[in-house]
Amino acid sequence: MERRDVVILGSTGSIGTQALEVVRANPERFRVVGLTAGGSNRELFEKQVAEFSPIVSGLGENASVDAAAHACDVVLNGITGAVGLRPTLAALDAGNTLALANKESLIIGGPVVTRRARPGQIVPVDSEHSALAQCLRGGRASEVRRLVLTASGGPFRGRTRADLEGVTVEQALAHPTWDMGPVVTINSATLVNKGLEVIEAHLLFDIPFDRIEVVVQPTSVVHSMVEFEDGSTIAQAGPPTMLIPIALAMAWPERVPDTAPPVDWSVPQTWEFFPLDDEAFPAVGLAREAGRRGGTAPAVYNAANEVCVHAFREGRLAFVDIVETVACVVQAHDVPSDPHELTVEDVLAADVWARSETTRLLETR
Repeated sequence: MERRDVVILGSTGSIGTQALEVVRANPERFRVVGLTAGGSNRELFEKQVAEFSPIVSGLGENASVDAAAHACDVVLNGITGAVGLRPTLAALDAGNTLALANKESLIIGGPVVTRRARPGQIVPVDSEHSALAQCLRGGRASEVRRLVLTASGGPFRGRTRADLEGVTVEQALAHPTWDMGPVVTINSATLVNKGLEVIEAHLLFDIPFDRIEVVVQPTSVVHSMVEFEDGSTIAQAGPPTMLIPIALAMAWPERVPDTAPPVDWSVPQTWEFFPLDDEAFPAVGLAREAGRRGGTAPAVYNAANEVCVHAFREGRLAFVDIVETVACVVQAHDVPSDPHELTVEDVLAADVWARSETTRLLETR
């Protein structure tokens, strides 16, 4: 495999720093030609730039848009949140392969993004969608019956809604298996993240929502599964690390040897699966509703949640009220009559409206 030129957006975040670990371990496979970050950790960013000497670099959204359009083999979008939309579109329009960790840009953009992408141009980085992509190699698209996304259940697996009333920020950030940024970690605790992933799976693999299931797999060893029409199921298993899906996305469709230690099959292994508790964690059902409505509804779901998570982290909103508030905003939103005519301007306007409406609701609580 020839060495690939890689642009990394969000280089100081969890995905970005791990991507650079992969590059350091495989200098013969990858060369960093672009680095950008949001600016919250300038000292780390400056160290990264000094170490990798990228051709393009900078802080902020505009810098990420410019870097995403730079001629390269792969753009890894590791930005968190809706701010990743414009860089995603820039990478696609430039013809670069997009290793997508910024699920929000695909979810809020929907057909705006998928219309701009050529077949195979978007490669998923999320461990669940990477697993699905790997499992789908085992059969034809016409043979697929269901996609089965696994969820760890987060730090509150098994708790009832009443048990969640007094959850603190510290408790919500204590994920049992994954080391992620604070926003994604809280989204995993509410299962909003899994709701976003259901929409993402629908858009990536063109599978209807009624054929995408979610099951809880607490150890996060089975990352997702594909059920085929003959009754067989192919599962992708691996240690709970993002290094493997990051490396695979940058090298797709090839693998990077020894990216992480494999599961130790010399010791006993127990894999348990549990149904999702929709009453205690209604975020997935709400995401399905937003996804089926289409248009700007997923953008509203995402934007409202980002505002609510920020309010929760500041102590202005209770944990159980995050999804309730998001539901109120989604229900109040009028989706354009023809979602297939969706434009970037429509998406950004819906994002602004949702943030404003959510802020208004929070101020009146």
